[in-house]
Amino acid sequence: MGNPLFAKKPMSLLTEESRESGEHTLKRTLGPVSLTALGIGAIIGAGIFVLSGLGTQYAGPGLMLSFVLSGLGCAFAGLCYAEFAAMIPLAGSAYTYAYATLGELFAWIIGWDLTLEYAMGASTVSSGWSNYFIKFMHVFKVDIPLWLAYDHWTALHTAEKAVAREMARVTDPTLIEGSRAFVDKVDSIVAAKSPELLQRAHDMINAPHIFGIEIGFNLVAFCIALLITVILVIGIKESARFNATIVAIKVSVVLFVIVVGFKYVNTSNWGHDWASFAPMGFAGISAGAAYIFFAYIGFDAVSTTAQEANNPQRDLPIGIIASLLVCTVFYILVAAVLTGMVPWKEVNVEAPIAQAFLDNGLTKSSFLITAGALAGLTSVMLVMLLGQTRVLYAMAKDGLLPPKFFAAIHPKYRTPYKNTILVGFLAAIVGSLTPIEDIGKMVNIGTLLAFVIVSTAVLVLRKTNPGQPRPFRTPLVPLVPILGILFNGYMMYYLGAINWLRLIVWLLIGLVIYFTYSRKHSRVNSLKQ
Repeated sequence: MGNPLFAKKPMSLLTEESRESGEHTLKRTLGPVSLTALGIGAIIGAGIFVLSGLGTQYAGPGLMLSFVLSGLGCAFAGLCYAEFAAMIPLAGSAYTYAYATLGELFAWIIGWDLTLEYAMGASTVSSGWSNYFIKFMHVFKVDIPLWLAYDHWTALHTAEKAVAREMARVTDPTLIEGSRAFVDKVDSIVAAKSPELLQRAHDMINAPHIFGIEIGFNLVAFCIALLITVILVIGIKESARFNATIVAIKVSVVLFVIVVGFKYVNTSNWGHDWASFAPMGFAGISAGAAYIFFAYIGFDAVSTTAQEANNPQRDLPIGIIASLLVCTVFYILVAAVLTGMVPWKEVNVEAPIAQAFLDNGLTKSSFLITAGALAGLTSVMLVMLLGQTRVLYAMAKDGLLPPKFFAAIHPKYRTPYKNTILVGFLAAIVGSLTPIEDIGKMVNIGTLLAFVIVSTAVLVLRKTNPGQPRPFRTPLVPLVPILGILFNGYMMYYLGAINWLRLIVWLLIGLVIYFTYSRKHSRVNSLKQ
């Protein structure tokens, strides 16, 4: 008997599970259009509306190539995901694929790791959604108190930034607000932490105190996460319809940005040679790619809905590849518009696209873009929470988590309602109490690890089970999986030591759970005994 830690889930058992039906299984209602919309819904969001501004500070107009570089890493991994999704049409995504190829311990690690991508990603997006909602309401002269708009640390930092902006305008009225020089001036004032700055910032928060510390609770982030949770509990078909509507809105807004924005593009802003196009060289483009990688996170969530697809062998590869292709084209075009409308040094970091339109006198257009950003972030949150609940459902079905809770199916809605409510509530709490940058940093490294494992798993299964029917085959094996490992591993390397430490701590917590509960209740190991 082999080591139970590396017990693999037999392909025969996976095939049997994929054919199960009845009131205790998920309902198959999704076609290729719905799956592609889910993919686009997961991808277009914070990356295109927010992180593009940060990316320009490293890549300049070369941001267009940064999106290509990140997109290639995702494309290689996406082709590997498509092979597994068609071959193993079950909920669970990379977790299920790892179980079939690398063994139970690796499956647990990737399942636990995916929580960083989906649950923490949803928390990140709920916080980002709150930021745009606050800007949206400000148009109607409705201001939410800082202590109810942000977590404690972000509220204090936002207050400091507001005071610093006022100080910067007073000390140097020649600065252009939103420019790189203006942002640097504000940052230097905040870094100085003068007594006047700190006192005015604390006065601006004006929050109730507990033990002498201001309360900070992002009420908007909390509420939107709970609303999305309710939608997911009601049903996958209804959720997909809601998502398709939101996707239609935000794709329309993205097309609006591209069509209208190109009329205001000044091609000289792109530069006349490589040095002006990529002011920091290829290193800057690579750094930009690492920072805007979050823009692509979510396409793999399509594979978590495998048990709810009408024809998973055909439709899942379509959904994965089509959504990636569409979003990559959109990203490149939006990057071209952004860096063409505004010199890259003057791109606003917090709301780059909306501010670029404002800088060109397009006030009404900026309002529409803000509304589109809200729609985009809403669908991202929906798909991320959906993906997380399906991974937990798959793990519970295998006995690695308590099945009576995590695999419980609602008798009417046929959704894993208990684990959906738990995940939604936890995402709401984390998103309302934690700074967005802290949870966001954990998401990228967890996702990249999943991409590396799936790319590796394709190579392993081609050797260990070459005869398994593959409705979709990853092309150019072993080249494509190896490129997937190299590209995504390269980006993992550049995320820095602190993110590696966070990943290791998170995985150690997961291993404690595995050895105290999951290993003893494993369905696969019980079948082998």
